[in-house]
Amino acid sequence: MQSLLGFLKGLGAARLMAMVAVTAALIGFFAFVIMRVTTPQMTTLFTDLSVEDSSAIMKDLERQAIPYELKNDGAAIMVPKDKVTKLRMKLAEGGLPKGGGVGYEIFDKSDALGTTSFVQNINHLRALEGELSRTIRAIDRVQAARVHLVLPERPLFSRETPEPSASIVVRVRGALDPQQVRAIRHVVASAVNGLKPNRVSIVDEAGQLLADGAADPTTDGATGDDRRASFEKRMRNQIEAIVSSVVGSGRARVQLTADFDYNKVTQTSDKFDPEGRVLRSSQTREESAATGNAEGQVTVNNELPGNQNNAAPQTARDQSKKSEETNNYEISRTTKTEVTEAGRVNRISVAVLVDGAYAKGEKGEMVYQERSKEELDRIGQLVRSAIGFDQKRGDQVEIVNLKFAEGPAIVPNTEPTGFLGALQFTKDDVMYVIELAVMMLLGLVVMFMVIRPLVRRILASEPVAALSGPGGAHAALTDGTAAVGPDGLALAHPGGPSAIDIATVQGQVHAQSVHRVGELADRNPNETAAIVRQWLTEPA
Repeated sequence: MQSLLGFLKGLGAARLMAMVAVTAALIGFFAFVIMRVTTPQMTTLFTDLSVEDSSAIMKDLERQAIPYELKNDGAAIMVPKDKVTKLRMKLAEGGLPKGGGVGYEIFDKSDALGTTSFVQNINHLRALEGELSRTIRAIDRVQAARVHLVLPERPLFSRETPEPSASIVVRVRGALDPQQVRAIRHVVASAVNGLKPNRVSIVDEAGQLLADGAADPTTDGATGDDRRASFEKRMRNQIEAIVSSVVGSGRARVQLTADFDYNKVTQTSDKFDPEGRVLRSSQTREESAATGNAEGQVTVNNELPGNQNNAAPQTARDQSKKSEETNNYEISRTTKTEVTEAGRVNRISVAVLVDGAYAKGEKGEMVYQERSKEELDRIGQLVRSAIGFDQKRGDQVEIVNLKFAEGPAIVPNTEPTGFLGALQFTKDDVMYVIELAVMMLLGLVVMFMVIRPLVRRILASEPVAALSGPGGAHAALTDGTAAVGPDGLALAHPGGPSAIDIATVQGQVHAQSVHRVGELADRNPNETAAIVRQWLTEPA
């Protein structure tokens, strides 16, 4: 301990402070490196969370002592990558995230005893609206949704029941397709008893009306422009898909225009077939009449039945017979009623622009080549087949080959190959390894370029300044304890142990200086000889 204390006293206060500062900086740097290396890699647990769901998940993670990070003002939560799957299943078991609304779980903890029917009806309405909101949010591009249902009760002594209605406000990423809007209307209408799709209104966050709840029931809320745009988009996607498979992805542009007829026509026609007669009824009638002799008197005796034998025979004077037959036939008749719905396609016009082919030239550059007429004709046949081309209808198809302003896009191969592909390293794993390597390299640089020179400079002894005397020998020290001769060695002096220590330190410094001069002379012999010659030529 005395040696240690003597060594520390010999260093001085300035050197001790420098050593303490270097040691603290070194400990802090390596502590930062160790913490950064040992910190688990964070990944996303949930995104687009509501304030209620984010707060509930944070409480659950704090209860489990699991580190987490918040992003996007609490809308996203980051957790260690190795625990994300387990946490998702455990949180799902607890019903998290709930989706920012109240669902049927409102009845899990409710006390039915003493609850009025009004409260039960309100809770049922809230639960139904919450469940519908969660279902709508499951659709792509829908970030959030609010559902308002109006379920009127049937008034007393009323024969008609008011129809229910619904209004939906959605926040979307981009824009919803007409098919998605209709799907939302039908999903809500199917989940509510008595609700019709045309009674559902949908509005986005910008206040744009996506579906009108007061539209005509026969149109399903879709106007003529919506139906035409949907048809054109579907046909354009089909044509672009089949053409891109031939010329390459992104090397074809398709524009399609369809002319629709929105007039509804009802036509009824009757057709009679004279050859197709069918006997429906037949009626036959026969009549016969005879006229007798006019002689004789008309008496009661003559009219009695028993007196017929006594009557004189009479001979018929006139006799007639009549026969009548009536036949009714049914002629074959065909009644045909044709109803042509609105939205008939009158004509389709298609314009397809395709890029040429590219091949590498002699110098490695991409050389443009036009496509042959036969290839363009084949592409035209494919397009005509895809749209159901009808020349009588006036359809038109134009295929043009021109060079695009932008060159072919080179898609880089993002899948790891070689060694990385064999180990199945992901991009995150590679970045993590690179980060560790950079931290280690930075640590080595700080160690050898900063810490090591500082330590060597602190531990190195400072040379004692000496004053040259007129006789060529160094002057004595101010305290008179020791003197140094011309060769740099300390001369003994009866001053005490301190004089011996100072002389020893000065001797070591002198020896180190001589050693360094010798190394310089060995490395640079020519420069050393030139310096010695210059000294010899200088006047004494």
